[in-house]
Amino acid sequence: TAVNKNRKSRIRTFLRKVEEAIESGDKVAAVTALRAAQPELMRGVTKGLFHKNTASRKVSRLASRVKAIS
Repeated sequence: TAVNKNRKSRIRTFLRKVEEAIESGDKVAAVTALRAAQPELMRGVTKGLFHKNTASRKVSRLASRVKAIS
């Protein structure tokens, strides 16, 4: 339980960094943060924290939001 909690917290931190970069409007930082977050999310899938489709959906939505930054 402790290990899973730690992993989920780590993933949420990566996602928060992407969110903050999107909010600030910094496309370079957002792309970099998304590239770092994607493998973390997928690692969560292999460890059984998230369903594969859930992680894919999160990545897809974040990617479209990053792409929308002008």
